[in-house]
Amino acid sequence: MSGPLTGLIVVEMAGLGPCPLAGQLLADLGAEVIVIERASRKADPTDINSRSKRSVALNLKHPEGIAAALRIINRADILIEGFRPGVMEKLGLGPEPCLGSNPRLVYGRMTGWGQNGPLAQTAGHDINYLSLTGALSMIGRSGEPPVPPLNLVADYAGGTMFLLVGVLAAVIERAASGKGQVVDAAMVDGVPALMGLIHTFLARGQWAAGRESNLLDGGAPFYRCYRTADDKFISVGPLEPQFFALLVEKAGLPAEHRDSQNDHRAWQARWESYAAVFARRTRAEWEAIFQGTDACVAPVLGMDEVEAHPHNAARGNFLRVGEVLQAAPAPRFSRSHCADPAVPDAPGASTAAVLGEVGYTPEQVAALKTAGVLT
Repeated sequence: MSGPLTGLIVVEMAGLGPCPLAGQLLADLGAEVIVIERASRKADPTDINSRSKRSVALNLKHPEGIAAALRIINRADILIEGFRPGVMEKLGLGPEPCLGSNPRLVYGRMTGWGQNGPLAQTAGHDINYLSLTGALSMIGRSGEPPVPPLNLVADYAGGTMFLLVGVLAAVIERAASGKGQVVDAAMVDGVPALMGLIHTFLARGQWAAGRESNLLDGGAPFYRCYRTADDKFISVGPLEPQFFALLVEKAGLPAEHRDSQNDHRAWQARWESYAAVFARRTRAEWEAIFQGTDACVAPVLGMDEVEAHPHNAARGNFLRVGEVLQAAPAPRFSRSHCADPAVPDAPGASTAAVLGEVGYTPEQVAALKTAGVLT
């Protein structure tokens, strides 16, 4: 392994959503990530969140399965789990026994609603956490229902990223205290933390009620997407006056608009006039016109186009692992180079090897398999 997290051992309890991505990103940066699965399965090269990880398959309903899991956790720096509150405790793998046997363990808990509160035991998904934090009310077209921004904002930005910040911060703190701790990462906490700028606008009275009424929600005619002549789209985003002036010049918009860029009263009419202008040329023609300028115009690429775009290709932003297109590890480091990801292994394929590393003999592993502990 290589990368800045080389030497860090992470145990990930198999699940869905933000936790597997957190494990993937840690593995991308060089951590040894071991996934505890409920059952072995065939390898799936399209399961990108499983790249560069090892896994063991244990029967966690069997006392020996719990004992094996604890032995694996005992040598780990970090554990991450994404179950409803109380599930790990019922398994016998809650913070008390894990930290009791490994006091330096950082125990990362990822949920939507958090470990406590009236909704803690309620099912939910990205769209629900966005709803409750106010973020979803601001996304979409005016007069229409809010539009879910895939599952990027709550699951991954408010969830995965805050779980990573939490567990890595706790690892840094451990260097001073010598002690591990529990990290409660909740999407309903993370999403509001992302909205500092929006809260600033609200506090200053600079954010109007209603979608498509503000600078960053599509209300500004210079910060939205437009259809082109070939039924494709371009994104337009020159917020600064000097960049907006370039948009006006290159697109042939009325020169007087430069002096009234932020006149909200004119915005809706300008949506329509700008839409008519951008509909006159193809996306490729607009790309050529704005190439190399600071007008903040970019093509809206489909997922089948991103790999070939010259900038993405030059940066190596995408790669193929086992012929499956996926993102390269990010961010980049000047010294601690991250290796290319490995093809996802079959769940459970590393069971014998990992158990051997925590002290089980081949005979003991065989006995566990016979007893139904290894699945």
